[in-house]
Amino acid sequence: MATRRIAEILKHGQPDETATIKGWVRTKRELKNFAFSEINDGSSLAGLQVVLDADLPNYDTILKQLATGAAVEVTGTLVESPGKGQKIELKANSVTVYGEADPETYPLQKKRHSFEFLRTISHLRSRTNTLGAVFRVRNACANAIHQFFQERHFLWIHSPIITASDCEGAGELFTVTNLNLKDVPKTESGEVDYTQDFFGKPAYLTVSGQLQAEVMALAFQNVYTFGPTFRAENSNTSRHLAEFWMVEPEMAFCDLEGDQNLAEEFLKYIFKYVLDNCPEDMEFFNKWVDKTLLAKAENIINSEFERVTYTEAVALLEKAKKKFEFPVSWGIDLQSEHERYLAEELFHKPAIITNYPKEIKAFYMRLDDDEKTVAAMDVIAPGIGEIIGGSQREERLDILEKRIAEANIIADDLWWYLDLRRYGSVPHAGFGLGFERLVQFMTGMTNIRDVIPFPRTPLNADF
Repeated sequence: MATRRIAEILKHGQPDETATIKGWVRTKRELKNFAFSEINDGSSLAGLQVVLDADLPNYDTILKQLATGAAVEVTGTLVESPGKGQKIELKANSVTVYGEADPETYPLQKKRHSFEFLRTISHLRSRTNTLGAVFRVRNACANAIHQFFQERHFLWIHSPIITASDCEGAGELFTVTNLNLKDVPKTESGEVDYTQDFFGKPAYLTVSGQLQAEVMALAFQNVYTFGPTFRAENSNTSRHLAEFWMVEPEMAFCDLEGDQNLAEEFLKYIFKYVLDNCPEDMEFFNKWVDKTLLAKAENIINSEFERVTYTEAVALLEKAKKKFEFPVSWGIDLQSEHERYLAEELFHKPAIITNYPKEIKAFYMRLDDDEKTVAAMDVIAPGIGEIIGGSQREERLDILEKRIAEANIIADDLWWYLDLRRYGSVPHAGFGLGFERLVQFMTGMTNIRDVIPFPRTPLNADF
């Protein structure tokens, strides 16, 4: 008999149907002539209650094996459940135990565990209610992202993981090398001789697929990347990961306004998709993690995002009757506290801040007519601050060359990027969204390490 997923049975199962389930034991309760066991297969927050009668073959042996964490297959008949909180349960006819779990050593017993503890057992933590819900929402977010772009005829491109360029210019890169670290070849001047390395030059794990997305956008118009990126930033905080996923659309024949419009439409689509497809999980987070979560999601879906320039935002912050940890003045890079004040206390909804000072933004952002600001944008939201960063790109060759020189970047290293401005250049724009930040905001989880299955952080590369 074909196995049915528990989520499907809980939604559509009818009494007297025969069903086979496979999953892991969450709980077991023994009475005089029968026992109850809750089985969960990861498809839903709720498990399915299984009733085992004493006349079941090998009943005593099976009960001993059905400890929390054991992997089982149960075939039986669905019956109406007399218990509260469940409409249907499974009366077992046969039980197969695939893998036992020692109750003395299995770390996930029926009690609340701290997230710090669960990170030490990342190979098992997905079996908990909270982490199971997180990863179902993460899956729904990923599916929604692809669906959003595919419906709009964007081409999904696979940007390289290994690159020779530092897109952001921040220098926080993981080096990729095949050199013998015990005997590194040196040049006559004492520098590392990268001509003897695998690629013949310094190579790194990518911090962004944007530059490659620009290449593809200038052939296919609308493209997006969705893949892992890396930052060697030694930040041991609840907001940083060394390995995380980025979503980066890039659109040819698009300006800053079009970029803003797509970003707003994108966020609204993702949130609505998750609320529609993971209602049980979202209700769980709203009850146990953040009681304002559903209201925040509805706020994003139903609000028209506020739009202000950086200069206007700074003026509003300077007028604020609030003392900030970081003083506000024109030219500073806005901090999370500034962004959250604007979104949460002033606008009470998401906002898009545009036209930042050129000194605090990347070289590739289009220079505005005032030559002081660039056509950049950040989308900020209540509860998290910045969630999307983007810009219209500089499509004018002479100005881009000047910006590269100002940033002390070697132009020859970006000869191919400059070529895009020599041959068929067009206005184009795009943005980047940190996928884990999105999932963190969606679920209300306070630590970004709890929204990725295997977090990579300073001094932590386990599992």
